[in-house]
Amino acid sequence: MSNSDTDKDFILTEHHGESLIKSVAVLGGTGKEGSALAKRWALHGYKVIIGSREQAKAETAVVEMNAELGGDYLVGMANEDAVQAAGIIVLSVPYSAHKSTLETVKPHLAGKLLIDLTVPLQPPAVRTVYIPEGKSACLEAQALLGSDVKVVAAFQNVSAEKLKDLNLTVDCDVLVCGDDAEAKEDTIALVKAAGMRGIDAGPLANAVAAEALTPVLLYINKKYAVKGAGIRITGVENP
Repeated sequence: MSNSDTDKDFILTEHHGESLIKSVAVLGGTGKEGSALAKRWALHGYKVIIGSREQAKAETAVVEMNAELGGDYLVGMANEDAVQAAGIIVLSVPYSAHKSTLETVKPHLAGKLLIDLTVPLQPPAVRTVYIPEGKSACLEAQALLGSDVKVVAAFQNVSAEKLKDLNLTVDCDVLVCGDDAEAKEDTIALVKAAGMRGIDAGPLANAVAAEALTPVLLYINKKYAVKGAGIRITGVENP
């Protein structure tokens, strides 16, 4: 069976079997953080699609990831196809590719949930906070996509170094910001499935603070010679 046949079967199952809400497309899923989250979700029962600008790159990455997981857990598609096949879209790309990626998939995002992991870093000064023109990457995404898309900010402060160990419960809370309560609940469910605790951190405007924490954590990593410094919200027992 060809890769294209496998992809078609996957999409057919999603449309006529489980709800699309259980399917997740990770755009930028060939990168360190995106691939680590994708594998964690796949092992937790989600249907996961790895998206890339080039379908061949996504398919190559999926072969390696499935070999690591020991089964056919993931499929690879071009970004546009991945978005159409999934109910939840996760954007895990560098800030330099943020706008162009969103513009490419915008026609297919209406009515869907977009979880944006992007942090506006300005290399080489990645340990210094940078506030973009739109105040935050997630706010820029919402402005570009319009109200038909539910944008949620999450996972900005989680280290890929810790996520890649699939047996590790990551010692880090995840701040979840968004303007739609149900979209935040769906995101927090994904946080839990990836082995972490999700904290409702308010409206999407608060993503400015969540994104700005990342260069601070990168500075702490270097200053104290550690890998994967994270954050914990104290005083909250059962969010």
